[in-house]
Amino acid sequence: MLIRHRGHEPSIHASAYIAPSAVIVGQVRIEAGVRVLHSAVVTAEDGAVTIGENTVLMEHALIRGRSRHPVSIGTAVMIGPHTHVNGSTVADDAFIATGASLFPGSRIGRGAEVRINGVVQVNTVLEARAVVPIGWVAVGSPASILPPERHDEIWAIQKELHFTETVYGAGREVSMAELMRGQSDFYGSHMDDEIIEQDSASSSERKA
Repeated sequence: MLIRHRGHEPSIHASAYIAPSAVIVGQVRIEAGVRVLHSAVVTAEDGAVTIGENTVLMEHALIRGRSRHPVSIGTAVMIGPHTHVNGSTVADDAFIATGASLFPGSRIGRGAEVRINGVVQVNTVLEARAVVPIGWVAVGSPASILPPERHDEIWAIQKELHFTETVYGAGREVSMAELMRGQSDFYGSHMDDEIIEQDSASSSERKA
C-alpha cells in the first residue's frame, strides 16, 4: 500500500519490489533492486526515508523517518525481520539482524553488524565493520558495546545522550501525560493520509 502523507508521495524505482502487504508512507525514496517484503512498514513521518540499491527489508521491519532524524539506508544492506530503524543512518553493506533496534541520531558504519536483538542507542556512532553481538547494546560516540547485564554502565553513558530530547523533542521534566498528548497530536496527522491508487503510482512514481 502506498500512502500520501503531509503532501508527499513515495518514489519507487521500477525495478524495486514492494510486497502487497507492505506499507510505504510519505516522502520515501526506494532505489533500484530494493526488496520490501510482507508487512514491512516504511514511514516518513515528517522527515524523509531513502533506501539504497539492492537493499532488502525483511518481513515486519519498521523504518521511520523524522524531521531532525531522516533515515538513510545505503546500498546492499540487509534489514532483518522485526527490526526497528528509527531516525538512523545506515551505511553500505551493513547487516541489521532480526529484532535489532536503531534509535534516532544513530549512525551505523559501512559493513557493520548489529546481530539478533542488538540495540544501537540514540546519537550513537558504530564504526565501520563493528559488531554488536546478540542482545548487546551499543551506546555513545564512539560506541561502547556492552552486554545488557551491565545496565548501570550503559545507563551512565546513555543518560548523557539526551534520549527524551532526541526522540520526542522534550526535556526529562515533561510528564508522560503531556508527552503523549504531543505524540497524539503528531500522529494525528495520519488522519489526513490518502491511499495512492496503484495504477496511478505505477505511472507517476515507479520510474526508472
